[in-house]
Amino acid sequence: MLQLHFREMGQGTPLVILHGLFGTLDNWQTLARRWAEAGHRVVVADLRNHGRSPHAAEHTYSLMAEDVLGLFDQLQLAPDTVLLGHSMGGKVAMRFALDHPERLGKLVVVDIAPRFSDMEHQDSVITGLNAVPLATLENRQQADEALARYIRQVDTRQFLLKNLYRREDNSFAWRPNLAVLTAGMAQVGEAITSPQPFLKPALFIRGGLSDYITADDKLHGIPALFPNSQVETVVDAGHWVHAEKPEEVFGLVQAFMQ
Repeated sequence: MLQLHFREMGQGTPLVILHGLFGTLDNWQTLARRWAEAGHRVVVADLRNHGRSPHAAEHTYSLMAEDVLGLFDQLQLAPDTVLLGHSMGGKVAMRFALDHPERLGKLVVVDIAPRFSDMEHQDSVITGLNAVPLATLENRQQADEALARYIRQVDTRQFLLKNLYRREDNSFAWRPNLAVLTAGMAQVGEAITSPQPFLKPALFIRGGLSDYITADDKLHGIPALFPNSQVETVVDAGHWVHAEKPEEVFGLVQAFMQ
């Protein structure tokens, strides 16, 4: 169990937020602040091997859920806590809900289903990140040029480059544990399964332009594990629903928490 880096703001019913693959808690700062202003105690955390949280050789959903349990214990979070996760963080949130249902009041999952994913869509990202010549890098522009050979989308590159930082000796490094994530990418795609469903309320938010939650997931995969769930679609949003349509995500989650 690793001690996760987190930020906390506001007072009220606790809401814990978990980012996706190659993300950090910063991705959710703007919405976190709004939910805090709306009357919630909001905790945004960096998952293991991401952001400012510790690195480890293993990167499984069971271990990540145990890290989150440690955070719940550390902050003495009440059993009415709402847990929200996006993408990889959504699978961590599902794993936590199924393993520790007594610790949660409600679950929110943003644009991910419990089923297996082959993760091939991340191949260009992994190749691009590993191709950035950190040892000789002089500025962020050079890093962007190296990434551009593998990743055409400017917004994806900008998102990834948020993970680039300067060490004290002025050399560049990645915040994510790139070696472990590269080797363990298949584990990130693993299905979330359980003999016992999570019976409390669950909200799944999908991007209308995203294929991470399919019609079959909506009909079968999600209700099998989360029978008391609803799936809401945000039209004209891709996988980064919260970045593309923050107003809609804020409203959906706020209404569900109330």
